[in-house]
Amino acid sequence: MRVDVKTIDGQPMTSSAISQPLGASLRIAPGFLATSSGDETGVETTLEARYNSERGRYIVVTVLNRAVRDDFDDYRLLHTAPQAIVRAAVPHCITVRLEDTTDSPWISVADLTTSEGRIIPPWMADAVTRRGVKDARWDVIEILYGTSALSDTPPAKLIALELGIPERTASYWIGQARSAGRLEGMQSNVGRPADD
Repeated sequence: MRVDVKTIDGQPMTSSAISQPLGASLRIAPGFLATSSGDETGVETTLEARYNSERGRYIVVTVLNRAVRDDFDDYRLLHTAPQAIVRAAVPHCITVRLEDTTDSPWISVADLTTSEGRIIPPWMADAVTRRGVKDARWDVIEILYGTSALSDTPPAKLIALELGIPERTASYWIGQARSAGRLEGMQSNVGRPADD
């Protein structure tokens, strides 16, 4: 799904707009507007979502549907699927630094996403699943967990898929990353709970 993501005031989503610290190494936009095109259905959906620190994720606060052509799908106009739009928009609202220097650029998770739709490149996934790479592993877990939890999707499933590990291991690593203080301000109520 293609979405156009903007700041709450309608400006382009840039790394300078993504300013709220979250966890140990992420920054997020405090909120966003996301519009999905109505190419197939003839219905355009715009939603507004804001980060809620108590819930540890983005919460949709406004949904607006409108027909953009005469032969629109009236069922789609009445039955919005905002979660898919949120899932597509969230990677544009999270930035991370890939280097530990203060002058290194903030890169959006959307820019990290490969053409195959993966967030973490295969070489990075392979590197962090090896023994003894705890800090790098927690960095990747934080990126993946943050992306998943903020869009209210199951983090253990995404981590298992991205890293090629069993969900049980992903759940264990989530608990370990949380114990290390890497997942502060992020929480997921979707899927199986992580081991703490």
